[in-house]
Amino acid sequence: MVADSKGKSDISFAGTFASSAFAACFAEVCTIPLDTAKVRLQLQKKAVAGDALPKYRGMLGTVATIAREEGLASLWKGIVPGLHRQCVYGGLRIGLYEPVKTFYVGSDFVGDVPLSKKILAALTTGALGITIANPTDLVKVRLQAEGKLPPGVPRRYSGALSAYSTIVRQEGVGALWTGIGPNIARNAIINAAELASYDQVKQTILKIPGFTDNVITHLLAGLGAGFFAVCIGSPVDVVKSRMMGDSTYKNTLDCFIKTLRNDGPLAFYKGFIPNFGRLGSWNVIMFLTLEQAKKFVRKIESSS
Repeated sequence: MVADSKGKSDISFAGTFASSAFAACFAEVCTIPLDTAKVRLQLQKKAVAGDALPKYRGMLGTVATIAREEGLASLWKGIVPGLHRQCVYGGLRIGLYEPVKTFYVGSDFVGDVPLSKKILAALTTGALGITIANPTDLVKVRLQAEGKLPPGVPRRYSGALSAYSTIVRQEGVGALWTGIGPNIARNAIINAAELASYDQVKQTILKIPGFTDNVITHLLAGLGAGFFAVCIGSPVDVVKSRMMGDSTYKNTLDCFIKTLRNDGPLAFYKGFIPNFGRLGSWNVIMFLTLEQAKKFVRKIESSS
């Protein structure tokens, strides 16, 4: 991520985009069971007096319940649109980060890029990337949200392509951008927390004697990025998941108010542990893979 103190990348945009998309897809495959558990916990309504205990309890409990009731493969529900999303969104938000950061500081800037510019660049690329990739995110959440159905009840969608076409046919093309408001807010904020914090933490670590640009540094910076992303982005993530998984909400504000009134303020941090397990591990895997992928691309481009 940190190519040098000026924020200029030493490989082409195409190389950065390909490296970013590959790293994001690899991390998605590895961690989507935790994301499925997170979505189920976020969509689960608060139990009222006299009701049975909540179906899903805790990250590992949710993973175990889904695997037991629906089969192990159900933990990878939404992987196809998830990979669609990472190819588009992951490639754009990470691939554009260095060019946009350079644009904000100026091509002649010398020295360490201010944190404020890193945050601004990441907010920009996160918002732009998810605006384009929102349909893939919607389909991913819809597929993940569908649990075990009673015998004889057909599923709404047989797969990712079926979901895209069914949503367009039944709800209109505009429905593919359902939840775009909280999704832009969520992904811009989380992207800023991830990329800017990774950039800043890595820059800080490299100034400590004995630390070099190696796997240990990437691991520590990736964990820091995941932690900041979850702490800052969890409330908008919950609103986004509820709006995409339940079409009864009128808009973002309506979803926020109803969630607060019906489930209390802690509902905005529902699924925090699986979310951190998901984002923390996702960031570590993604950034470790990205750094290695960029080294590989760098060798190819320098030899050509």
